[in-house]
Amino acid sequence: MTEPAIRRRGLMLVLSSPSGAGKTTISRMLLARDTGITMSVSVTTRPPRPGEVDGRDYQFISVEQFHGLAAGDELLEHARVFDNYYGTPRRPVEEVLAQGRDVLFDIDWQGTQQLAQNARADLVSVFILPPSVEELERRLRARNQDSEEVVRKRMDKAADEMSHWREYDYIVVNRDVEESVASVLAILAAERLRRDRQAGLPELVQRLRGD
Repeated sequence: MTEPAIRRRGLMLVLSSPSGAGKTTISRMLLARDTGITMSVSVTTRPPRPGEVDGRDYQFISVEQFHGLAAGDELLEHARVFDNYYGTPRRPVEEVLAQGRDVLFDIDWQGTQQLAQNARADLVSVFILPPSVEELERRLRARNQDSEEVVRKRMDKAADEMSHWREYDYIVVNRDVEESVASVLAILAAERLRRDRQAGLPELVQRLRGD
């Protein structure tokens, strides 16, 4: 007879990077390969990009709605980026963690700092670096989503974003996306085994000792 899995509390896995470094691709591949983690759906005031679906990629809301959520302490983190607002609704995340499942966040360093202030024990943070500035710019242009002005703004902002790498638990240099996904999966597997996240360990040890 197979013993039931040890009861545990879920964790919040944050992936951050400058735009174009690959965190969104890594996030999608991670979700496809690990059924124990779900994506946090942020709210944002920016308009949808081509192919984005409301409620799947983001919850697209008005500036007035966003300020109402922030004022009501209904966001775990929130920030203004490129004249738009982004934030993470609190209740859905806390419900998933209590069920012993993990939540994946695709947020920037500002949001990560706020999560660290609000829920450090549940947080595992990973910063994705590009292999070079040239490769970062090439990837941004290859997306064909942004104007030349926006590409330049993103490149200018990248240096500031990358200066926060020391604030993260882990660093992955995204030279090859398959290798990067494997690294993040290894981080996730190890963090799930941390003693303080396995809430059912005391009961297991008691049974093993015959207490």
